[in-house]
Amino acid sequence: MSPMRLLLLSNSSCHGAGYLDHAAEAIRAFLSRAGRILFVPFALHDQAAYWARVRERFAQWGIEVDRAAEGSSGRAAVEQAEAFFVGGGNTFRLLHHLQGAGFLEPIRRRVAGGAPYLGSSAGTVIAAPTIRTTNDMPIVQPASLDALGLVPFQINCHYLDADPASTHMGETREQRIREFHEENEAVVIGLREGAWLAVEGGSGDRGAPQVLLEGRTGARVFRRGAAPSEFAPGAELTPHLFAK
Repeated sequence: MSPMRLLLLSNSSCHGAGYLDHAAEAIRAFLSRAGRILFVPFALHDQAAYWARVRERFAQWGIEVDRAAEGSSGRAAVEQAEAFFVGGGNTFRLLHHLQGAGFLEPIRRRVAGGAPYLGSSAGTVIAAPTIRTTNDMPIVQPASLDALGLVPFQINCHYLDADPASTHMGETREQRIREFHEENEAVVIGLREGAWLAVEGGSGDRGAPQVLLEGRTGARVFRRGAAPSEFAPGAELTPHLFAK
């Protein structure tokens, strides 16, 4: 059985660049053995337009893109998928549709068996045990907040550092993650835009996965009862995520 492999992007577009441009080299390397991918467009309302955009981008890399659809044919496509791309949008809507289509467990099995999983924004958040650290509004109500659980830590995408010059009086992202830790134990990675996680291994009884921080920006790791730790691209996060 092949090791589990994930590429988890904080975002799909960076200022001044096109769709997936900032991570193009990493994505191409990650999917180098995949001629086709199954795209899950459930996070956006206009799924057809979303699929067309993704098809156009991946065609530039010689990769064909199939669209996941709800129903028995969709479940069969998930069971046979060579690789997955779960795109961004609203995390609550994404989880709601994945639950309704019965896709969570089949995707989990395929990825545990070695099918590469590429996620962006909501598609990255959904790889965690729950979606409790998403930034999105609950525009729909999923059956539960439990997600794919491909990694044993939580992720906050589009992580923003507090601006000391700002007059905004609302909570900072760090304060919101601290609130999460008032009720929950799980480690949280605050993943800045332009950064991503390369994850390998860790499925079943294989132990903790290797987690590398890559991209052009860094991340912060939040543990309950401790000060957040700052990491730059190139850091191996594994010891900091699974330390007792």
